[in-house]
Amino acid sequence: MDRRRFLMGSTVAGVAALGLAACGVRGAAPVAVLDPAIDELQERTFRWFTHVTNRANGLTPDRWPTESFSSVAAVGFALTCWPIGVERGWISRDEARERTLTTIRFFHDAPQGPEATGVAGYKGFFYHFLDMRTGHRFGQTELSTVDTSLLVAGMLFAARWFDGDHADEVEIRRLAQAVYDRIEWDWVMVRPNRISMGWYPETGFIEADWHVYNEGMLVLLLAIGSATHPVPATVWDEWCGVYEQSWTDRWGPAHLAFAPLFGHQYSHMFVDYRGIRDAWMRAKAAEIGGFDYFENSVRAVAAQRKYGVDNPMGWAGYSADVWGLTACDGPGDFKQVIGGREREFFSYSARGPGDRDDGTIAPTAAMASMPFAPAEVTACLKAMKARYGAGIYTEYGFLDSFNPTLTEREGRLQHGRIVPNVGWVDGDYLGIDQGPIVIQIENHRSDIVWKAMRGEPNLTRGLKRAGFTGGWLDDA
Repeated sequence: MDRRRFLMGSTVAGVAALGLAACGVRGAAPVAVLDPAIDELQERTFRWFTHVTNRANGLTPDRWPTESFSSVAAVGFALTCWPIGVERGWISRDEARERTLTTIRFFHDAPQGPEATGVAGYKGFFYHFLDMRTGHRFGQTELSTVDTSLLVAGMLFAARWFDGDHADEVEIRRLAQAVYDRIEWDWVMVRPNRISMGWYPETGFIEADWHVYNEGMLVLLLAIGSATHPVPATVWDEWCGVYEQSWTDRWGPAHLAFAPLFGHQYSHMFVDYRGIRDAWMRAKAAEIGGFDYFENSVRAVAAQRKYGVDNPMGWAGYSADVWGLTACDGPGDFKQVIGGREREFFSYSARGPGDRDDGTIAPTAAMASMPFAPAEVTACLKAMKARYGAGIYTEYGFLDSFNPTLTEREGRLQHGRIVPNVGWVDGDYLGIDQGPIVIQIENHRSDIVWKAMRGEPNLTRGLKRAGFTGGWLDDA
């Protein structure tokens, strides 16, 4: 995967209950009242997408202000943000519709083929990164199954939300389904009951499969749910077959662990896992009552916050209110002696408790956890702003990451700069980290994305084929 709490026992259960009550269940009316600081963060972060997305083709850059290629996952997040902007009054429905149709039409019409250049994808999948102007494969990036899934999830949500009779909304629905239907999911099942992470025209399929608990759940569910090129439901059985290897209570409450928090967020942006369970989860819920994939993310967030409190590596800044490790930018790949101790730092990397932790904090890790721990995330937002201020929080919300331990550097920095009284601060915003902030705050606030996707036929078909039952799915 290239993308790139100090709460125990009854406290975890309380946080889970708070999340369920605040989010609303089974179509309940919105009830979440957010702190004004969360409102401001969500709007500032949303404005980043309106500022950077190419109006001519709908492509969103991987990062900004550094000149960048487009990330197709970031495009999927932008597509999800436009209706949120309408609901919040930040853009008109007309603008959101125009942006959405431009984007989906561009991907529908983009050239596909086995060639290494001059195409946007192959077999219905899209390359991870595309040229911002042409939409063709950037460099030698891979044909990505997960980034395609995140793009298409944004399209399918848009197709649900734009439900009017306007000709452009009808066209959005038609094109989104057409893009999804032509994806040859069965082509990427190159090993028994496993889906490959991707393909290169130069060398063929990537050897790694989606076969450890992470954001790949969305890939499998969309693949199983396809009406045109499905993979068998046994793919889900194979996926769950390694869960026990990920079950741990090392850093906090027992849960299916995946070190960087994006693995506990990306799939949850589009799938409302509250109260629905597959066979593995039904067995686990019988063992520890009330458990489901949503509760698992609640516990994963609790574990990260506890790790911040314990701070076993002694990094500056970590606390009960400043925490959050995930895939993000870092200062660079080097070692440096700080306070008499040699420290190792990384550039862009997936970070988590005990896994490539170099003291780099990513605000998106906490902010996109809003549905799982609303009170703790709000406290984290306020603490980060109070302690580090304008050094990390600017016109478009939080810069991607910062590192309070690295307060001076004589050598080269790969990203960012040293900010007095803060430490190292990244110079960019990353689309795949901005999107989850907007979307997950909205899921907590109003259920917009989850509600729409509870009625999305392709996704619900995938869930049912994978063996999920219960909750809202029994009525879908």
